[in-house]
Amino acid sequence: MKKTLFLLFLFTLPWLTFSQDTGNFYGSFESNSQWLQDDEGLDFTAPSEDLRSNNYFNLNFSLKNFTVGLQYEAYLPEPLLGYDPLLEGNEIATYFLNYKNENVEVTAGYFYEQFGSGLILRFWEDRQLGINNAMRGVRLGFTGIDHFDLTALYGEQRIGFETSEGTIGGIDANLDISGLMGAEAYSLSFGSSVVNRFQDDRDLEGVPVSVAAFSGRLNFDFGNFFSELEGVYKQPDVLVYNGFITNERKTFKGSAWLLNLGYAIPGFGINTTFRRLENFSFYSDRYAEGNQYNRQLIIYVPALTKQHDYLLNNIYVYSSQPRLLLSSAQNQAGETGVQADVYYSLPKETFFGGKYGTKLELNFSHWSGLDAEFDVTGNEYSSAFFSSGKNYFRELSLGIRKRWNMKWSGIYSVTDLNIDEGITVGSPLGYYDIQATIAIIENTYRFGKGRSARLELQHLWTEEDRGNWAGGLLEYNFTPALGIYAADSWNYGGEFEYHYYNFGGSYTHGSTRIALNYGRQRGGLICVGGVCRFVPENTGLSMNLQLSF
Repeated sequence: MKKTLFLLFLFTLPWLTFSQDTGNFYGSFESNSQWLQDDEGLDFTAPSEDLRSNNYFNLNFSLKNFTVGLQYEAYLPEPLLGYDPLLEGNEIATYFLNYKNENVEVTAGYFYEQFGSGLILRFWEDRQLGINNAMRGVRLGFTGIDHFDLTALYGEQRIGFETSEGTIGGIDANLDISGLMGAEAYSLSFGSSVVNRFQDDRDLEGVPVSVAAFSGRLNFDFGNFFSELEGVYKQPDVLVYNGFITNERKTFKGSAWLLNLGYAIPGFGINTTFRRLENFSFYSDRYAEGNQYNRQLIIYVPALTKQHDYLLNNIYVYSSQPRLLLSSAQNQAGETGVQADVYYSLPKETFFGGKYGTKLELNFSHWSGLDAEFDVTGNEYSSAFFSSGKNYFRELSLGIRKRWNMKWSGIYSVTDLNIDEGITVGSPLGYYDIQATIAIIENTYRFGKGRSARLELQHLWTEEDRGNWAGGLLEYNFTPALGIYAADSWNYGGEFEYHYYNFGGSYTHGSTRIALNYGRQRGGLICVGGVCRFVPENTGLSMNLQLSF
């Protein structure tokens, strides 16, 4: 099928190219490669396939209302460590044909989509995480009525170079109520979505063939105030653990609630997010539930915590816990919690603000399990909506951004956190908590003409897990296009001492960027935007090449 569509793509190009409008070609190429090496210090032995590379070639052609494109991917001879092993090989991974005018948009082939905040559906790509859960099928978008839009889709979700066993259908509708009423003082909109998964029950009694989720959302902005409320209900489904249906095929319903509230004026802003997830996991294949590669995941439930930029801040990161587990080994029903961000700028030319002003950032996150009672023998549980159970993660951080003069600027922060040890390694929760405090000092000096130097000093204190860490990074930019760096994270507080050193650099010319790095990768979770993947410890030489045209 893929070869047939690729030939159709090649056959269509000449006709499109020699038409009255020559159209527009554009695309990109990205290559991420690693040469793994033995490292006795980490007790790491390079696998037999020690040279690995993930490659992506994207090509698109647009003409008037039509766009056609494909993405060729090669994971040779195997994917990078920590990536889904189903990606091994090389072939055309995605392709599409799109038509769009003022009122209608139609896409056939592979496409990405998001309903609302993504809480009920999100198909997306993140190469750093190894995620590409695109839908292969048909998508229809309609905007022909003022203040109203409608999206409908149907198809199968990508899994490696194949597609899922289950099929997904969905409808999303949005109404701009304030625009319909001609209101200008405020903004009010309503949205609703339905997503259904159909999958053969394999003749297992009690296993539902069709499982649907329903959502409603309301957005209201007035002056400097903004808010968003979204709720999702998922029909009862069986529980799956390690690829097997558990709990005697009994079905349980699921739900999700998300509330955002914020207020912003010049120099001050506050944003708070509350979310509650109960038995809220939804996959295009029921047997994919809980896999470590985010494979066939329909919903988007990232960890709602502060996204840190520093090495030591990213050692103990939170990964959302939406699942229901009801067994003798572990019981949990989901998660509930809140995140709050406060931003304040001290005025310029004041005692504390100084000549250039000072910016303060305060973040608080707290996530815990649901307050629930479990009856493992009877496959039953009950939960309280407004109370919380076992603490999973708590973090409080304060940051200060300060420009001292035209050349010197700095960022200074301190973070205090508590996290369940099981979350950091993906094991059962509840054995013990890790308490840690992290301090960061970063200073940047600008020499002029694009030259700059940046120094980071970091320290993490903890009496649990592997003990204390010290870290540092020194970066020098010869020009905005050329820079080098050296970094080290030193774990010195436990039974053993480890140095996770790295050094490298990058060069950018136009739309082309190349980066080289040699060093050690600390094992654990790597997270982007609150979504994580697990990476084992390793040592080697890495290269990244990106270009667009």
